[in-house]
Amino acid sequence: MFEKLGHLMYRRRKAAVALFVIAILAAGGVGSLVFNRLDAGGYSNPKSDSYKVFNYLHDTLKESDPTVVIVVDAGNVDVSDPSVTKKAMALEARIGKEPDVTKTISYWSAGNTPSFKSTDGKAAYILVYGKGDAFSPASQDMGAYFQKHYDGKVDGLTLYAGGVGVIGNAITTKISKDLSISEAISIPLTFILLAFVFGAMVASAMPLVVGVSAILGAFFILYLISLFTTVSIYSLNLTTGMGLGLGIDYALLMVNRFREELHHGKSVEDSIITTLKTAGKTVFYSGLTVFVTLLSLTFFPLGFLKSFGYAGVSVVALAVFGALFGLPPILALVGHKVDKGVIRKSAITPKEDGRWAHTARYVMKRPVAVVLLAFIVLGVLASPLKNIAFSQGDSRMLPATNPAAIATALQAQRFPGQTGNPIEIIIMDGVGHEAEVATYAAAVAKVSGVVAVTPTHTYGKDLRIIAYESMLPRTPEAQKMIHDIRALKSPAGALIGGVAADYTDSQDGIAQTLPWALGWIALSVLILIFIFTGSIILPIKAVLLNVLSLGATMGALTWVFIDGHMQWLVGSFTLTGTLDTSIVILISVVVFGLSMDYELFLLSRIREEHMAGKTNIESVATGLQRSARIITAAAVLLAVVFAAFITSGVTSIKSMGFGVALAVILDATIVRGLLVPALMRLFGERNWWAPKWMQRFTITH
Repeated sequence: MFEKLGHLMYRRRKAAVALFVIAILAAGGVGSLVFNRLDAGGYSNPKSDSYKVFNYLHDTLKESDPTVVIVVDAGNVDVSDPSVTKKAMALEARIGKEPDVTKTISYWSAGNTPSFKSTDGKAAYILVYGKGDAFSPASQDMGAYFQKHYDGKVDGLTLYAGGVGVIGNAITTKISKDLSISEAISIPLTFILLAFVFGAMVASAMPLVVGVSAILGAFFILYLISLFTTVSIYSLNLTTGMGLGLGIDYALLMVNRFREELHHGKSVEDSIITTLKTAGKTVFYSGLTVFVTLLSLTFFPLGFLKSFGYAGVSVVALAVFGALFGLPPILALVGHKVDKGVIRKSAITPKEDGRWAHTARYVMKRPVAVVLLAFIVLGVLASPLKNIAFSQGDSRMLPATNPAAIATALQAQRFPGQTGNPIEIIIMDGVGHEAEVATYAAAVAKVSGVVAVTPTHTYGKDLRIIAYESMLPRTPEAQKMIHDIRALKSPAGALIGGVAADYTDSQDGIAQTLPWALGWIALSVLILIFIFTGSIILPIKAVLLNVLSLGATMGALTWVFIDGHMQWLVGSFTLTGTLDTSIVILISVVVFGLSMDYELFLLSRIREEHMAGKTNIESVATGLQRSARIITAAAVLLAVVFAAFITSGVTSIKSMGFGVALAVILDATIVRGLLVPALMRLFGERNWWAPKWMQRFTITH
């Protein structure tokens, strides 16, 4: 198949390039429309009780949580003072006339409700409701408007604008700006490094062909997906990072093999054919491995993680497409000019027996010592894992100086409960069971973390209880509180919702799905690597080594983002004592997929040398010499792309950049450079063992 593709790409090279360029430009033009359709939410579990409560409030009662929560600070005067009341009522009336505002409720208009008043009596809430759902574009637009016009001094009062609309807009705006900054850093730096790695200007442009085509094509697919479901704003970071990273990976492998064949005296056509038969096949199976790994993100019930899955599989598929259908015809047109614009001559003609081969032989002389040393290093890095804790992103992921973060922190510090994020309890068909419901409401009020419970409201046959908690809703403490409430003996038909319950159901949904996702990843990767290598041992080793590398990465993330070290390097952030659950899963899946990418790069070349008749030691040494330079260069370049995200002011994006960058460096050095050759030496010819009946399921190289 790949040989026929090589012939086709060479013979129809001009038409193939023209079609490729037209397709990518068209995809980019349509795909650019996705930016106006992105969502900052996606944390809800649509199969949960909290989601049923949300739908009940939204569809039946036509109610929702406030889009904007305004804290009105009266300075040194009590908010019940007539002068403050007059100003506040006028302010609320003015807010009620603003575009898209459906209703307002405040301390003053709700009859001096205690839960709407700060503990010091000097501040109170105005809750503003809009038409958009939480984190929707309409909600964010409203949040942006209120932050601009109702945050600061107004008529002698100090206003602080918060709430889901304001926070969502602040996060989306910050990520968009940070993405521009990170790209302004990573793209020029990446191109400089590419020129150094490839040694020639023409060759160094090839990864951009694959990377840009993958990114623009993925934007097009995400736009199509956004027509049917919500897509998270965060998926843009993964799309650009993975697009550039995989573009670098696959172009390095393809261009390096094409040059190698040219330098062996083959014609351009034969070089293209051989490149696709060898490196092209590796790219296809490597991409397939990354694809099935990232596909696991779509298993989770949260739209946030599903969005990453959509983005991941799209960008991988398009990167493979660009490497197999875009790059070969361009190389066929360029031919020997691929080495034009020499910058570093030694990079153009790699040595047959150089530094990496010497390193491999050195490692294989002392395999036990190397394995023990590598395990100790990875173990030390993994040791902070004992402190790991999880939560979900909230306003604290923003810089502490951001107005939305200030407003939310003020609510937590000065008010007795999360009035803007109530616990909603719906008792379906509860009318006629008022005594039982009253007993239940009294029990809820005694749960640790609950500060107030309102009187029961009747809606037809249903009853509604509203409670307020003392802690931020997307925290482990809030999760425990919801679990405690659900552990109470409750009336039949009781459903618990609200932001804290939504968070709890999301975390529980992730925990329930995780074993299935891990099982899918492990099984699919084991099967694919077996098909590619014909070995039972190598897939098992690959998975175990990746788990070790991932453990070290998670330990380092804990040390930095939970224990608070190295802020001088990664930049300041609000220390919450937790990691974002979704980001941890994302990092784990992305890193696992990329690790398998590098594993197949290395194993494909080792197997090729082994099948050519070389001994186990020599095939490992030659394979490492031919591929380790590519793997290391790809890892450094990918690390640069993701490390640029560390400049982000949003903690979750910062941690993703740090985690992926560190993981790929660890993988390309300690794992692929040391552990793989050492373990290959220890296992010897057993590396390639498989039962005879299974060998017919492997591919030929």
